[in-house]
Amino acid sequence: MGDYRIVVDSTADLPIEYIKEHNLSMMSLSYIVDGETFSGTTGKEIEPHDFYERVRGGMMPTTSQINPQQAVETFNEIGKETKQMLVISLSSGISGSYNSVRIGAEEYMEDNADSKIIVVDSLCASMGEGLLVYKAVENMEAGMSLEENALWIEQHKKNIIHCFTVDDLFHLYRGGRVKKSAAIVGSIVNLKPVLHVDNEGHLNNLFTVRGRKKSLKALVDYMEEHVGSYSGKNDIVFISHADAKEDAEYVAAEVKNRFGIENCMINYIDPTVGTHAGPGTVALFLLGDER
Repeated sequence: MGDYRIVVDSTADLPIEYIKEHNLSMMSLSYIVDGETFSGTTGKEIEPHDFYERVRGGMMPTTSQINPQQAVETFNEIGKETKQMLVISLSSGISGSYNSVRIGAEEYMEDNADSKIIVVDSLCASMGEGLLVYKAVENMEAGMSLEENALWIEQHKKNIIHCFTVDDLFHLYRGGRVKKSAAIVGSIVNLKPVLHVDNEGHLNNLFTVRGRKKSLKALVDYMEEHVGSYSGKNDIVFISHADAKEDAEYVAAEVKNRFGIENCMINYIDPTVGTHAGPGTVALFLLGDER
């Protein structure tokens, strides 16, 4: 195993058991409810099902990115064990956390000349970021050095295909992704948007379909269209969901039926991302030729 630590943020949506098993360090983005801040950093969190139930009931959380001071505090703690760190951050096209972590890393290295921190803008979100971390862990445990691993991530991060659907257009309206009129009309006629993360790490609408089941199948259709030369090379796919486990399992079954991939990691979408996507969101992540 390499002599460096991989650092992720909470939006990678990796199960806590996986994080502990592979000795990863995590920085948490925050969400604010009624003036109270929740995150893994504060030690106060709302259980995911309860969080999404509250959103369904009308709760309107806000979110907060990682700041440079928080990053430095994390590096100080990790620095007690190792001076080399590989930080994989949420896409800069979605959050300012990457830039904050980069600034924090520079400050830490100025005060700790024997340290080395490489911060990578994943251009990924949710378990797309998690899949990139998963591959980085495999690389590290196979003996890849810090620099080699960082280079591998830079070369392959745009091969992480994202495709997701939301259940309620009004959450996209709140985030500025669709107009209010489109949200109203779409809800009336049961339109479900299908979106992805592009090469610049931004969320983009792809198309809409009518009905929930068609939107879930569309995720696997998108996989079929974009897997390309990675067909047969995906030994695992990742699926995240905002309190829609049965729908996530349906997508996993479709992937198994079409591609024969039985290994699938399914987990909740972190509240800081789920705040903007809304309950019922389901996302599929895999390796493919291009987004």
